[in-house]
Amino acid sequence: MELKPENAGKENEKPTEFGYTLFRDYILPSVLGRHEDEILYWAGKELASEFPLFDMDEAAGFFNEAGWGILSIESTGKREITYELKPNPELVRKGRRCFSVEAGFLAGQYQKIHDRITECRPEADRRQGIVKLTLAWE
Repeated sequence: MELKPENAGKENEKPTEFGYTLFRDYILPSVLGRHEDEILYWAGKELASEFPLFDMDEAAGFFNEAGWGILSIESTGKREITYELKPNPELVRKGRRCFSVEAGFLAGQYQKIHDRITECRPEADRRQGIVKLTLAWE
């Protein structure tokens, strides 16, 4: 199919899930290599600066809008919150995707909102097809 200039871009104005998956699960790991987790975590923290939330309750809406999955709080403690992320379960089961961007984004938002040094650790549960994001602060 040949695209004429007047049609260029009109058929594909929205990125497809397939295109996003190609980039996120194949190109980035290839380019970033063994540093993928660290670089994507830092990128997630930077993203939090570019797209600031006013309250952590807004994170679920952001995750949904970004196509990252359904985010909910699983448990809260004195110095940590565990979120459950439900992306496309096949992404978790196949084990190709790291969830460092999402973890870095949560850590960056919490740190900005609450002015506390914050880290977040992602743990994929391949059996259930979900990701636990444990947010902890000083």
